Amino acid sequence: MEQAIDTKPTYEVGAKKWLITITVITCAIMELIDTSIVNVATRQIAGNLGATIEETAWVITAYAISNIIIIPLTGFLSNFFGRKVYFTASVVLFTIASFLCGASTSIWMLVFWRFIQGIGGGALLATAQTVLVETFPPEEVDKANGIFGAGIVMGPTLGPVLGGYLTDNFSWGWIFYVNVPIGIIATYLSWKHIKGTKAKLVGRIDYLGILFLIIGIGGLQMVLEEGERKDWFNSNFILTLLVLSLTGIIAFVIRELTAKNPVVDLRVLKNRNVIVGCALNVAFGIAIYCSVFLYPVFVQGFLGWNATRTGLLILPSSFLTGMLMGLNATLLQKGISPKMLVILGFSAVIGYETITYFLATPTSGEWDWFWPQMIRGFGFGFIFVPVAGLTISGLKGNDIAQASGLSNMLRLLGGAFGIAIINTFVTRRFAVHRNDLISNVTLYNPESNERFYNLVQGFQSQGKSIQEAQQMATGAMEAAVSSQSAIISYAEGFLMIGIICACILPLVFLAKIKKGESVDLGSVH
Repeated sequence: MEQAIDTKPTYEVGAKKWLITITVITCAIMELIDTSIVNVATRQIAGNLGATIEETAWVITAYAISNIIIIPLTGFLSNFFGRKVYFTASVVLFTIASFLCGASTSIWMLVFWRFIQGIGGGALLATAQTVLVETFPPEEVDKANGIFGAGIVMGPTLGPVLGGYLTDNFSWGWIFYVNVPIGIIATYLSWKHIKGTKAKLVGRIDYLGILFLIIGIGGLQMVLEEGERKDWFNSNFILTLLVLSLTGIIAFVIRELTAKNPVVDLRVLKNRNVIVGCALNVAFGIAIYCSVFLYPVFVQGFLGWNATRTGLLILPSSFLTGMLMGLNATLLQKGISPKMLVILGFSAVIGYETITYFLATPTSGEWDWFWPQMIRGFGFGFIFVPVAGLTISGLKGNDIAQASGLSNMLRLLGGAFGIAIINTFVTRRFAVHRNDLISNVTLYNPESNERFYNLVQGFQSQGKSIQEAQQMATGAMEAAVSSQSAIISYAEGFLMIGIICACILPLVFLAKIKKGESVDLGSVH
């Protein structure tokens, strides 16, 4: 097939522009919600389907794997089918798979449909940004990126809240059924309003590239998802999978750099700004997904909050992020350097993680967490839009779509890497702190001894025998040591997120932005 010739782009105006915007942002948020909505319902799913918690974890893993595989392929698939057809078909696939997830009668049936759902969902996330770029004129593209970025931040935040509410008040199936009416409406609006593009391909399809991508990136995602549960390199399964995935990645890179028509054009990485943008997206992914991972576990596990209370506290910061992303467009148009905005944003995020390190105590309440969450929201508000601009600055045509696909994939991989690192770090630090604290709980420590006998007397006053009271006092002391160890470990986990971001942030100075440079976003068609 011959390469289709791009014509000068035309942009939408009026109500149609905002209908398209609402449609694609809703689809992107819906997809991102589903990355985290299952996390709070794993026990209910396991009990209802007669599965173990380890088997139920594959419901999360399957979605993550198919997501990470499909995202870098979206540029190729959009060209192959045409963007309107591909986006609408992805909405349909996501919606049908959502219904079948909710209707699943076995754990492996659910895992299968979650994998299919992830294929549709990953396409929604990656294609939504390109559709927005096509919809808005170049002078408003920062506004479009701001709207998209607000969805990027709000999706993972809303997932646990919505999942907890639906599971507590209805059943776990409704965390999937809720997508169906939204998906039906989105299908109609997508087909009616999104601009069609002609299918276009050059030469033969790069089947080997697709295969190596599936083996390499899919295998790596599985290693990150399953590593901690299987004790990392003490597991032959993880070691074998790691070797296979690294081999796949190396083969993928070689193939894509030498193929005449690569499915993912890695040559865009010759551009320094693309490398910097991808690295910053990794840091952004770590900051978003790790904070969403640690915060709910801490406040629900140690402060006793429920899912609704947890989510309501972070909603204001998410709305602040959305508003600030809109402000980014104005600041960039006025000539403010995107580098300065990125530094401001990451500095606020690093500040949030540092404050949270000192804040994470058993006595902290809503107001202790509210203002740090607002600082987090402020920081996120100044990251996505300028990073997106840095990544594609100086690129033209299909290179923009390729760079966007890579940066979206690396943001998700950054989140997966970050959660794997932080989860392992917290687990290891818990063991260290527990050993440190338990060494002080002996009969030779006067304070420990006094605490033990006070507990024994308290249980005896409730009518327990001396043996029962001593057993209960020992259990209470053990629980206190474990709780304190976990609290210290999670606090250090927050600080570690800030340290990782601080190590990556200096790369922003390597980006090259020419004064007055404009990005040819219209040619992404």
